[in-house]
Amino acid sequence: MENNKRRDFLKKLGVAGAAATVAPMAFAGETKPFEYLKRTIATPNADTIRIALIGAGGMGTADALTALQNPNITITAVCDLYDGRIEEAKNKWGNSLFTTKDYKKILERKDVDAVIIGTPDHWHKQIGIDALSAGKHVYCEKPMVHSVDEGMDLIKAWKKSGKIFMVGSQGLSSLGNEKAKELLAAGAIGELNYAEGFWARNSPQGAWQYPIPGDASTSTVDWNRYIANTKDREFDPLRFFRWRNYLDYGTGMSGDLFVHLFSSLHFITNSYGPNKISATGGLRYWKDGREVPDVLLGMFDYPDSAQHPGFNLSLRCNFVDGTSGSTYLKIVGSKGSMDVKWEEVVLKRNANTFDDDPFLAEKMKGQNQRSDRKKLVAPLETTYTAEKGYKGAHYDHFANFFNAIRTNGSVVEDPEFAFRAAAPALLCNDSYRQNKFIDWDPIKMKLV
Repeated sequence: MENNKRRDFLKKLGVAGAAATVAPMAFAGETKPFEYLKRTIATPNADTIRIALIGAGGMGTADALTALQNPNITITAVCDLYDGRIEEAKNKWGNSLFTTKDYKKILERKDVDAVIIGTPDHWHKQIGIDALSAGKHVYCEKPMVHSVDEGMDLIKAWKKSGKIFMVGSQGLSSLGNEKAKELLAAGAIGELNYAEGFWARNSPQGAWQYPIPGDASTSTVDWNRYIANTKDREFDPLRFFRWRNYLDYGTGMSGDLFVHLFSSLHFITNSYGPNKISATGGLRYWKDGREVPDVLLGMFDYPDSAQHPGFNLSLRCNFVDGTSGSTYLKIVGSKGSMDVKWEEVVLKRNANTFDDDPFLAEKMKGQNQRSDRKKLVAPLETTYTAEKGYKGAHYDHFANFFNAIRTNGSVVEDPEFAFRAAAPALLCNDSYRQNKFIDWDPIKMKLV
């Protein structure tokens, strides 16, 4: 019966041929329950979907490589503004690949069914709308838009088109997020009241110090096309290859990383988002001319809704962190909490009143204890982790996208869901710069 519920749950998500099962494992001497999360993917007998990549940088290329791991997918065309990436694409996928620096030529092609948009953020909206208008399905990297002003235009274009539009916060399709959603709905942690998320990096590339090719110049980069929808500037290789550091092109730490945490939280809780947003931070280490902070803290109020009780969220991001690469989402309720990662969930449930505050422990010393008093015990803990060989959330996200195209179904992260996750992330930047709280209507998706 329980496995049937899980299969029904995943069927609603539209993941192609996928079923998640939980296999209990018992270990000699193991004191904490442990269960494997497993997904079985069936190879679909379906027509080939032909994709094109627009923006062949690090994330766009990773998206294309993951997409091609799915059965019956081929790549026919690539667009990028830098010659070196076009050459790399031909080396990966063959000289017969159609390549161009003009994305509109991609959209004119009849051998392209769907496009992956992996460009800097300031081009997401326009390319997305143009692709929908050209009759293409779209997989667009988060945060989908560069500012909240752009959200509704893209949503309207998507609804008018009748095409599938998936946004790339791939954690939504992870076994970890799916299990956390199931546990919350089952009441495993009681009534939701607080959540927190943390993302840290300490490597130069993790902090957006991407390498600059030695041949970077206006002869190898179509700079004028790159800045066509923003402020006119002289060629600057930093602004092209390290675009996340600059407000004209990127969306800062919140648009790059907070949006993942918002997406996961909203998926797990069915939330539409916060109604009050605030952020603070600073440029503490990477003083390299960037226009965005390298430490960012956000606080958010989520109102009472039909989906959940009111709760609070805090998010943190740090680009100089000794622990390196830490990321997690903690969801806290009246009966316990969950530590959620894409491939693991640790559920902690209150067995009794328990407090490890050292001050209270010291105060208890020397006091006579009643023999009939119940002992204080730690929370009950269960770990759910993905089975070895799991292909990961990135693969499953594309499986969801391609299945929706083949069945005219739905995706887990359509433009409305994606905008509700992106908006509070983008508004963190406004709060930080303006030094004030920002009010947001998560239902109507507009500023108050």
